[in-house]
Amino acid sequence: MKMPRIDRLLTLYFFHPFKRFIKNWQGLRIPILMYHSISNGDESGVHPYYRVNTSPEVFEQHMEYLYSKGYSVVGLDSLPLLFQEEKNKTLNQSRRYVVITFDDGFRDFYLQAFPVLKKYRFTATVFLVTEAIGIGSEKFKDKEFLKWSEVRALSNEGICFGSHTATHPQLKLLDNERVRKEIKYSTKEIENQLGKSPNSFSYPYKFPENDEVFTSFLEGLLIENHFKFGVSTRLGSTSLKDARYYMKRIPINSDDDINLFKAKIDGGYDWLYMPQYLFKIVRQRLS
Repeated sequence: MKMPRIDRLLTLYFFHPFKRFIKNWQGLRIPILMYHSISNGDESGVHPYYRVNTSPEVFEQHMEYLYSKGYSVVGLDSLPLLFQEEKNKTLNQSRRYVVITFDDGFRDFYLQAFPVLKKYRFTATVFLVTEAIGIGSEKFKDKEFLKWSEVRALSNEGICFGSHTATHPQLKLLDNERVRKEIKYSTKEIENQLGKSPNSFSYPYKFPENDEVFTSFLEGLLIENHFKFGVSTRLGSTSLKDARYYMKRIPINSDDDINLFKAKIDGGYDWLYMPQYLFKIVRQRLS
């Protein structure tokens, strides 16, 4: 018998209703959606929380929901202005905002996601593993990556591109010089191909937020390479108080039916940030 997901039950029947009740006292919180692959890849052996594939049908449902509910889909570069308007009390409180991001740069973005985004006139940011573009990667043997010609065509259509490093390593396990090269080479390749530097960066794998030495070093590198924003796998909606270079995001996949998707973009999934953070600390101390 299939066991119910505890995170789903708690989200739908406790935290989402509670979040809606306190929403007006929390200030502006914007969900940054984190997609990966728009495909029907089999993930039956993976817990739903960790799945990264979203079927084209489910993705269409998500975008149709955002459109039908009047969400304003904005780019990462719009966030500072929105938070400043909130601070100045000039923000249009009747509008709801969402940011859409895709990690890795799989070709199914071009084939499956972009036509849907274009249909609803939505923008998105795609974070590229630059050494895999047009070639592929040993880490993603079953995935086809975008070609640079497609990246340029998408850029001309208003899609934004950021860095997801050169080879998608666990940066925390590398020495400082390797980390520096991963970011520098990725940035340079995007600049060479698009004629402009990327202004956003996505950290691969789990983010080591409890390591202040590393996160401070990483932030310095991002500033040095002229990045303005960074996103991470830290779970939750982003707010004025969130760190600009490792903003929280909401993971999305095929298991997010409309009820769970609605709860996630309403902030009903944000409660999982604290268990996620505590789990990282426990694992670090036990290792």
